[in-house]
Amino acid sequence: MEMLNTIDSFVWGPPLLILLVGTGILLSVRLGFLQVFRLPFAIKLILTSKDDGSSGDIDSIKSLCTALAATIGTGNIVGVATAIKAGGPGAMFWMWIAAFFGMATKYSECLLAVKFRTIDANGAIAGGPMHYIERGLGPKFKPLATMFALFGVLVAYFGIGTFAQVNSIVDITTLSLGIEPLYTAIFLTVVVAAITIGGLESISTVASKIVPAMAVIYFLSTVGFLITFADKVPAAIAQIFYSAFNPTAAAGGFLGATVMVAMRNGVARGVFSNESGLGSAPIVAAAAKTEWPAEQGLISMMGTFIDTIIICTLTG
Repeated sequence: MEMLNTIDSFVWGPPLLILLVGTGILLSVRLGFLQVFRLPFAIKLILTSKDDGSSGDIDSIKSLCTALAATIGTGNIVGVATAIKAGGPGAMFWMWIAAFFGMATKYSECLLAVKFRTIDANGAIAGGPMHYIERGLGPKFKPLATMFALFGVLVAYFGIGTFAQVNSIVDITTLSLGIEPLYTAIFLTVVVAAITIGGLESISTVASKIVPAMAVIYFLSTVGFLITFADKVPAAIAQIFYSAFNPTAAAGGFLGATVMVAMRNGVARGVFSNESGLGSAPIVAAAAKTEWPAEQGLISMMGTFIDTIIICTLTG
């Protein structure tokens, strides 16, 4: 555990925080802060988007729901709770900062995924960072594209993709229902296999039904709690902003939580939650039915807004 914590502190140290948030700031400036000025248009696209016969495997909304299926859930609940536990209430503020600038990053990576996607002899579409690194930067960058693909698989298997979700599900079913982990594992394996064997079309169809319902149920549940404890909400918000810039002196888990710790946990959990800059969402976005890359970029950008700005905030 000590070794893992040491590696975690190094990986999520100042260089990566500067790289992640710095890239988001650079893209925000270059794109004219489109996450603010184009937000109404992005919302309109989500509400009015329809299958217009454009090339692609799945429609834009299914693409968004499939990407959100990987982010709405564990990161929004366990991720936020552990960030606040480890970094104090101020972590919430830095999560917002990471999400705000992350929206420009998500827009850019999903736009590039559509722009540089490829279509094979069978008409199947493929895309993502490994494609636009090689096709956009040139063949000499193929080793970098290969490295991304390799690390992407490792993250999906051992990192954000499965372990955290399965661990949370097993914990919940064991603690609340007393179900043995083995039975939960068997059930999950069968259900996930039934969905994934059908390919991207099957995954996106299921995600487009489950994700909106999941988000609405969680939204209503958390709003219900906030209404019940409405008198404590202003103080909680004040504590978030105070702790973001001041060492937290509270007892227990907040003891000695410095501004840097709050920043590191907030940004790290923000990325864990919305995956902006991680490169997973563009792989799905590349299959969207659209001839206009910027359209898919705006729709995908809304994933970060829904996931972190709305749902993570309610959890926090």
